[in-house]
Amino acid sequence: MQFNFEIDKLTHSLEDASTGCILFTEVLPLNKADLKVISKKTDWKFNWKTEFIAPEKEVYKLILQNQPEAIQGLICLTIESDHIFMPLIETAPHNFGKTKKYLGVAGNLVAFACKLSFEKGFDGYVSFKAKTKLIPHYSETLGATVLYGQYMEIATSASIKLIKDYFPEYFNK
Repeated sequence: MQFNFEIDKLTHSLEDASTGCILFTEVLPLNKADLKVISKKTDWKFNWKTEFIAPEKEVYKLILQNQPEAIQGLICLTIESDHIFMPLIETAPHNFGKTKKYLGVAGNLVAFACKLSFEKGFDGYVSFKAKTKLIPHYSETLGATVLYGQYMEIATSASIKLIKDYFPEYFNK
C-alpha cells in the first residue's frame, strides 16, 4: 500500500479550520466499538476492520479530548525489528478536502508514530511507502528522506521535531 495523504498543516494539535482554535487531542488504540461506528460510515476509504484484525498490526485513533466519540483519523502501525512501519493512515471523511473541519490530523498521527518509535527504543525511526508524486511533499513537510524507490523514512532529528510540535511534554519528562 502507498501513502496518498497530504500534510495540510503542521499544528501543535488539531486546529479548527474555520476558527483557528487549537484543540487538545489524544491518540488511543482503536477498539471493537470504534470499528462498528467506522464500518457504518461508508465515507472511510479503507477497510479498517482488515487492519484491526491483523495480529501483526496496531491501529490507533486520534480523538479530541472534549469529543472522545468522534474519530478524527486513524493510523495502522507495525513494529519491525528496528523501526515503526506505517502501512496505512487516513483522516476522517469530515477532515478531508476543501471543507475539512480540522487541520493537522495526519501530522498528529505521524508524530505519534515517531513518539512510539522512541518508546520502543528505535530512536524515532519510522518508514512508509509513498506515492511517487508525494515524495517531495513528505520530504518538505515531515523531513522524510527516500530510502529506496518509493520507501521513505523519518529519522531521529525529523522525528524529534514532529514530537516537539505535537507532544512537547514527551521530552520534558
